[in-house]
Amino acid sequence: MKESLQLSQKQKLHQSLSPLQVQFVRVLEMNGPEIEEAVERELEENPALEVNIDSPINEKEEDSFNETAEDIQLADYRSEDDIPSYRFEAHNHSVGEAVFEPIAVQGGGSLMEQLNSQLAQMHLTDKQMRLAGIITGNLDNNGYMTRAIGAIADDAAIHEGIDATPEEVRNVWDIVRTLEPVGVGAVDLRDCLLLQLKAKPESADVKVAREIVEHNFDLLSRMDFDRLRRVLKVNEDQLRDAMSVIRSLDPKPGGASVSGDGEDKMRHITPDFIVDNEGGTLTLTVPNRIPALHVEKSFADADVEVSEATPGRQAEAKAFIKGRRDDAASFIKALDMRNETLTRVMTAIMKIQRDFFLTDDEQTLKPMILRDISDITGYDLSVISRAASGKYVATRQGIYPLKFFFSERPKENSDTSSHEVMAVLKAMIEKEDKSAPMSDEAIATAMSSQGYEIARRTVAKYREKAGIPIARLRRNV
Repeated sequence: MKESLQLSQKQKLHQSLSPLQVQFVRVLEMNGPEIEEAVERELEENPALEVNIDSPINEKEEDSFNETAEDIQLADYRSEDDIPSYRFEAHNHSVGEAVFEPIAVQGGGSLMEQLNSQLAQMHLTDKQMRLAGIITGNLDNNGYMTRAIGAIADDAAIHEGIDATPEEVRNVWDIVRTLEPVGVGAVDLRDCLLLQLKAKPESADVKVAREIVEHNFDLLSRMDFDRLRRVLKVNEDQLRDAMSVIRSLDPKPGGASVSGDGEDKMRHITPDFIVDNEGGTLTLTVPNRIPALHVEKSFADADVEVSEATPGRQAEAKAFIKGRRDDAASFIKALDMRNETLTRVMTAIMKIQRDFFLTDDEQTLKPMILRDISDITGYDLSVISRAASGKYVATRQGIYPLKFFFSERPKENSDTSSHEVMAVLKAMIEKEDKSAPMSDEAIATAMSSQGYEIARRTVAKYREKAGIPIARLRRNV
């Protein structure tokens, strides 16, 4: 076997991102609150990064700080409910003047907290309370039971050391099913509706509604009103009244509970842009809650030249200074690039969707894709996608995610956006005869007569996207 050396040449394309580009991509994806947290974290971790003393935000914060010593003391409490009443009392009133008496306001809580609060007011044994806690812990966010009775009995024995029979668990489960909101503890939709119907005062309408849910739920799910009238032997008015009772029920009783703090924060939206319409002139404002940053003077002026003759500790110190200074400069540069990118992307969106920002009418939205913004800004599609992700713009009519303005054309070479088609479709379904709702084919024909040439499949796609059921399920008595 002969061995030989061979020299070959190969051409290969390889793309790599610089540390600055990686950091820019990371901060570009962040929304307002996230970038604020990132700046605060960077200020704490990097001693080379410093806030400008003459930063407008600093001046605003200094001017607006007017808390008294009493306000600072009250801020130590977790919430107003935890503040003792004497903290609210002022003893410098004149004789006969009314003294403020704080009123306790009941706060909300999670579904489990509400149920456990009601259970605590019942005369239950310690064993029943512990079983009830396991049962409420196995309810989903809508209030439905997620475990079988036998499985809960096994869980109680294995994890809690509670020796309980399935019958004992069922008795406690029946107690949970009597709590507010009515319908919690149900195993399915039919059971949930029945619990609510049984809690209603007895009447002819409720009796028919209960008969429908309990014994003819399959006909109800198919909205087969003709067969329901024949089976129940009722007239059209009686069936209509019974259906009104059923529609008044809550299919997700647990969903009405006040959510936890984490979900409240998720619902809170801070707009990244504000677009205002002043007499037909659009103005863009970027709420800047980030202070101006710079490299700290001692780090900026430090001599960080490291040579082979530099002693070990001194070399480490200079390397630390250089690393922190470079990190600070890179972070400041990434923030500047982020602000410029977001502003240019939002300006391009305003240019294409000018009619919408002037009217706030969804039907004026034009078809727009990432490529359209790229043609105006020159940015790569991935950069535009990251710039629009998780960002919101506030107008006089409301707050919209930037992704809301991107829509494809329902048909090639069409100037109609999917938002306009969706709005027309919704309006058409809202005005239809509920006793004989339109099929997808009929909707496509009607929209074609209005100049929207779309196929039945397209109608079905947009109808499903809007969460609108098929014609049979939209039918009323």
